[in-house]
Amino acid sequence: MQEEVDMKNRLKVLRAERNWSQAELAGRLDVSRQAVNAIETGKYDPSLPLAFRIGRLFEMPIEEIFDDEHDGE
Repeated sequence: MQEEVDMKNRLKVLRAERNWSQAELAGRLDVSRQAVNAIETGKYDPSLPLAFRIGRLFEMPIEEIFDDEHDGE
């Protein structure tokens, strides 16, 4: 049985700091607004290519945006 890992992220905070709507962020990432909402609420983990696009957009390493909550592992 595979362990379920909750992926926490700062996407909503980073988006709010720039006064971007979910739709505006979705447009910048070339995904749907629903995808942005699902990532922000933790219902969906982005693919690795999408995670890197998010990192480039916010000019941050993906580790500063996403946290898998496995400290020290």
